[in-house]
Amino acid sequence: MSQVAGSVDSGRVAAEQGRWRDAYAAFAGADPELLSEADLVAFGEAAWWTGRADESIRLRERAYRAFLARDDRTQAARVAIMLAWDHAARGAEAVYHGWMARAERLLEGLHDSAEFAYLVTVRGFNNMEGGNIEEALVDLERGEEMGVRLADREVQALARTSRGRIMVQRGEVDEGLALLDEASAAAVSGELRPFESGLIYCVTISSCQEVGDYRRAAEWTEAANHWCDQHEVTGFPGACRVHRAQVLRLRGLWSDAEVQCQAACDELRDYNRWITADGLYEIGEIRRRRGDFAAALEAYRQAAEIGRPAQPGLALLRLAEGKVDAAAAAMLRTLDEVSTPLARLALLPAQVEIALAAGDLPGARAAADELETSVARYRVGRRTTPAFDAQQHLAAGRIQLAERDWAGAVRSLRRAREMWQQVGAPYEVAQARMLLGMAYRHLSDDDGATEEFQAAEATFARLGARLDEERVKELLGRLQTRRTFLFTDIVGSTTLLETVGDEKWRRLLARHDELLRARIVEAGGEVIKQTGDGFFAAFAQPQVAVQAAVAMQRALSEEVFAPDIRIGVHTGGAFHVGGDAADYGGQGVHMAARIGAAAGSGEILVSRETLDGVPITGIRSEPRELTLKGFESPVTVVAIEWR
Repeated sequence: MSQVAGSVDSGRVAAEQGRWRDAYAAFAGADPELLSEADLVAFGEAAWWTGRADESIRLRERAYRAFLARDDRTQAARVAIMLAWDHAARGAEAVYHGWMARAERLLEGLHDSAEFAYLVTVRGFNNMEGGNIEEALVDLERGEEMGVRLADREVQALARTSRGRIMVQRGEVDEGLALLDEASAAAVSGELRPFESGLIYCVTISSCQEVGDYRRAAEWTEAANHWCDQHEVTGFPGACRVHRAQVLRLRGLWSDAEVQCQAACDELRDYNRWITADGLYEIGEIRRRRGDFAAALEAYRQAAEIGRPAQPGLALLRLAEGKVDAAAAAMLRTLDEVSTPLARLALLPAQVEIALAAGDLPGARAAADELETSVARYRVGRRTTPAFDAQQHLAAGRIQLAERDWAGAVRSLRRAREMWQQVGAPYEVAQARMLLGMAYRHLSDDDGATEEFQAAEATFARLGARLDEERVKELLGRLQTRRTFLFTDIVGSTTLLETVGDEKWRRLLARHDELLRARIVEAGGEVIKQTGDGFFAAFAQPQVAVQAAVAMQRALSEEVFAPDIRIGVHTGGAFHVGGDAADYGGQGVHMAARIGAAAGSGEILVSRETLDGVPITGIRSEPRELTLKGFESPVTVVAIEWR
């Protein structure tokens, strides 16, 4: 019996000292009959901090019933509030409100108590998180006033933290961050209970990141992780790992960041669905940058299932896959759904990039203008943070490249590169350098372009950003892309125009464009550009290019009246040109164009090497040799019978 009693005493001492593993082991080995109501609370706390969320809830429910049994209304109410926290973090809103209602009923007539001050503050915090800002402020101001009067440090710190976050979101950044720094300093000093300390760290770090103050976020992340180590916890739970991973990812330590995030998600699943979703989204961001699209998509999907929007990461993934229309639609839908300025600010840089890829220059300019306005609103210390400054100049540089303002692009992209270097974000620096190299190339500054491209290539290679590395290699001329290229052209277009007149020709051409573009897209091809009266398209596989060519000829033949076209197809190596991932140049492209020009009316000509070993159905003509302009040796081609 004395050993069991000693176990209870050991648990009490360990819990008091924050040694949660020892406390849990001691309480678990004790006789349940010897555990007081306070012991059950401490036992539940130890279970919570050692990764036993469900057991923690059961122990707190036991403590709640025990306090009720002895008619201790204030302590029963405090435990009810703890249970409300537990269920709010899990997204069980009805259960949260149920426990808060129980606590409020227990505290009727006790509105000058520390427990009621805590209830009001918790209610204000959760209203803030739910976006009910005006209701939240009423409770938070009341809670802080009571906290000061009752000398309740937890209530004061939690209320100030919540008000600080609201001020940051409203654009009162300096004042809000000052309140958050003050509350976090109280957590560092050990003045507060562990739960409130962890919560304050979480809110402070998130707020710093939202306004682009990554230096401040990193400092508080380091402090939070030191606090976690001191208190024998693996995070809040897990939240410290997510924040650490976000810092590591920004600094280019992607493998370490992914390990931290995965561990955090494993720890968090039973505790906090929202931070779990943030961890999953972070994993998706790392995988997308590596070019592991399937794994990134799965992480984004899991985050979205929990309730965290997967944008802009998912839209940028679709863009990288070449699904520009899907990316543009996703961003427009998301921006239509999001109204808070800070949340929109996080989406706008991606909107600029995607709108430009979709050829929507006005949309890109509108996003850049809103970005500039928002950045001006969320200044820290009357200055734009380096991260926001970098995003703003990168967006401007992208638009200037699209507008062919090469000198302006150089100025903007230099600034973006410098600001990302200040932040210490190597991937973002490399992105800025790659775009800057494109601007230099257009100004015929080949040495400047090569310097930027080589620096970007080295960084992408070190980080494992495979697709970005390949793109820079293409820009440097070190990597060829092998594609099947297809050119179409209307035969006798000038004569036809003179025959039918301008208006009929316009309608005829529009129908021609509609039919051919549809056949290219349906076959999985990429429309590179329209060339006069025809199309230039690229395909990953030769057989689908030939199938698309056949489908084009057949579609036009079924029209009542349509122009005759000729088509040339060739598979070969090419480079992206002009810094544009959607345009190609090189010998393979030139040969396809020459073969197309050599085709007759209604003919599909394909280079024989394109068809070698390729399972093409249909009838081919006998091979014939063509002498093509710009090529020394004759080229062997065959015609595909499509009728």
